[in-house]
Amino acid sequence: MRAVFLDRDGVICKNRTDHVKSWDEFQFLPGAIPALAELSQLDLPIIVVTNQAAINRGLVSARTVEDIHHRMTAAITAAGGRIDGVFYCPHRPDEDCLCRKPRPGLLLQAAKKMGVQLTGSYMVGDAATDLLTGSRTGADTFLVLTGRGLRQVIPAFQLMCRPFKIVRDLSDAVLHILETEHARPQLGLEPSRVIPQVTFS
Repeated sequence: MRAVFLDRDGVICKNRTDHVKSWDEFQFLPGAIPALAELSQLDLPIIVVTNQAAINRGLVSARTVEDIHHRMTAAITAAGGRIDGVFYCPHRPDEDCLCRKPRPGLLLQAAKKMGVQLTGSYMVGDAATDLLTGSRTGADTFLVLTGRGLRQVIPAFQLMCRPFKIVRDLSDAVLHILETEHARPQLGLEPSRVIPQVTFS
C-alpha cells in the first residue's frame, strides 16, 4: 500500500518566519482544503510529515503542536477531506536526529506504523529537503511554489539526482496524482487500500 506524504507549512498552511505556535496562527493556504477533499477520493493514505523544531527551541509545546494537528485534521474532515496520519520531528537541526527532513525518519516511522510501501508513494513539499526525503525512499516528488517553493527551485535542481515535478500549489500536485492513479488500473496495477485510522506521532 502506497501513500501520499505532505509537508505541512507552505503546502497546507502558510509559513510563518516565527513558526506556527497556536491554532490562531494556523492559516490554510487558498485551495488547500478543496485539494485535500479531491485527494481523498483515492484509496491512498494521506500522511502529513513536518519538521517542528520550534518544540525543542522552546517556542511551543509538543501538546500545542498536537492540538494544532487535531484541529487541522478536524477542519479538513469537516470539508470532506481526510488526513490519515501526522508525524512530526521536534528536533533542532543541531541535534542531528534521524527524523528531521531531509533524513527519511518520518517516512520510515509512517511506513512501520501504518503499513505503507514507500517506493511508488508521493511526497509533496515546498523545500528541497522535502524532495530529498521523498527521493531517498523511492517516492515520486513534487515541489509546490507556495511557501518557500519559489526560493527552493534552484536548490532543488542542485541537490536532486532524481526527476521531480514543479507545480503551482497543492491543487496542481493533487491533479497530477489523480491523473497518475486513475491510469494505474489500465496498467493492471492493484489499487491501494486506505487505513481507517488517524495516527499522530
